[in-house]
Amino acid sequence: MTDTHYDVIVVGTGAGGGTLAHRLAPTGKRILLLERGGYLPRERDNWDSTAVFVKGKYRAPEFWFDKHGDPFPPEVNYYVGGNTKFFGAALFRLRPEDFGELRHHDGISPAWPLRYDELEPYYTQAEHLYRVHGRHGEDPTEGAAGAQYAYPPVQHEPRIQRLSDDLEKQGLHPFHLPIGVDLTQDGRGGAAHGSACIRCDRVDGFPCLLGAKSDAQVICVDPALAHANVELVTHADVRRLETDPGGRSVTKVVATVGDGSTAEFRADIVVVACGAVNSAVLLLRSANDRHPRGLANSSDVVGRHYMRHNNLALMAISREPNDTTFQKTLALNDWYLGSDDWDHPLGGIQMLGKSDSAQIHGEAPRWAGAVTPDMPFEVIAHHAVDFWLCGEDLPVAGNRVNLDRDGGIHLALDEKNNIAGLQRLRHKLQGMLGHLGMHEHHLLSHSIYLHKGMPIGATAHQAGTVRFGTDPRASALDVHCKAHDLDNLYVVDTSFFPSIGAVNPSLTAIANALRVGDHIAERLR
Repeated sequence: MTDTHYDVIVVGTGAGGGTLAHRLAPTGKRILLLERGGYLPRERDNWDSTAVFVKGKYRAPEFWFDKHGDPFPPEVNYYVGGNTKFFGAALFRLRPEDFGELRHHDGISPAWPLRYDELEPYYTQAEHLYRVHGRHGEDPTEGAAGAQYAYPPVQHEPRIQRLSDDLEKQGLHPFHLPIGVDLTQDGRGGAAHGSACIRCDRVDGFPCLLGAKSDAQVICVDPALAHANVELVTHADVRRLETDPGGRSVTKVVATVGDGSTAEFRADIVVVACGAVNSAVLLLRSANDRHPRGLANSSDVVGRHYMRHNNLALMAISREPNDTTFQKTLALNDWYLGSDDWDHPLGGIQMLGKSDSAQIHGEAPRWAGAVTPDMPFEVIAHHAVDFWLCGEDLPVAGNRVNLDRDGGIHLALDEKNNIAGLQRLRHKLQGMLGHLGMHEHHLLSHSIYLHKGMPIGATAHQAGTVRFGTDPRASALDVHCKAHDLDNLYVVDTSFFPSIGAVNPSLTAIANALRVGDHIAERLR
């Protein structure tokens, strides 16, 4: 394979790289996918809370370093499909306002070099491709949609329907959470005969044993590989990109492959999609005489402006049992851009997957004294209602990825960046608990979803380290996500985000990969 010259090499198979390969597969051009990991093993532990959350069986066995030089295990997974193998498949569009400049309590969220309406057709395509279930028009903060979702919303189970009704009684606008699953519902909302998805409680944070979650491997990589012109090399850890003597084109992709040897691959166009941290690392590690600060880094922005959202996973205790199985069906954005008592954005509220007893016991040491003795953990699990609060963090230059002399990855992060809105969002939820049938004084931190309470380790929503823009002095990529400094290098994961908004970033990465895919296909013609 090292003697073969490809039209396009894509490094990474997640939401960005996998989707791009799918878009380019019908062109007939020779496409090579390089994936650091292999296929995720299909085994019972895929759906075991202790294995997935408590022991972290599928997380990469590596450590990064914080700004103090202390090691921490990041929340990353190296498999075909990337981190989408474990995402909750909540596939939101950014709001139209997110594409413009937004003033927050702690600073400015910068404008994007394209507008919402320029990305909108690709949002629609992305929703249809990734089998997103939802209903446009329910959420008053969303932008105009060129077409309705191709799949109806996942129906609420009784306890969540009552929650939705109670929120509406408060004058709010709950809506069906847009989620990517291969589900056919019967008349009562259950999984119909023949449905791939069975409406289980393993969607959020677990890989799907049935291939019924819309991850990048299932939706894009496997179908792309059905084309004879598309190849995949697994266990290919790309170590550096080499350029021609003038430094204008990438000429080699150098990787360590499964047997420990080094292999070199060549292509006319090279696309990096390793995740926001590892894409920046690869570019920095590829420094040479022509690019002494790393590839695409004449602006010195590569690795900077790291974002990961300000998140809270919280568990309320319902007065009545919560027998919900598939809980991830509801969201609320009424305070996304502000509130009657706050002029700045707060963020959004979503449902999480339903807690089980193993997760509750995993949290037990952190909850000591927070619950009464007459509420044992088994009762908590049966009455738990789980929420995810998401607020925007700002692209600060000092929040950055860097390398030490030994190649160790360092991640500097200000964990209190723009958290005032998220704190107010929590108070909004706390103040409503009594009206929502919950115990008012039991809103517990559910840190098992946030890397055991270590904010820097929770890297699931990482973005922003190779930002795009129109000014080469302030951005690494142009509006097509091609490096300003090189003729044939693109980046299509969430690295390109100049800001992150307050919704899950995956759908925007997918839509952008489709957009860039069209640009590259035209270039190849």
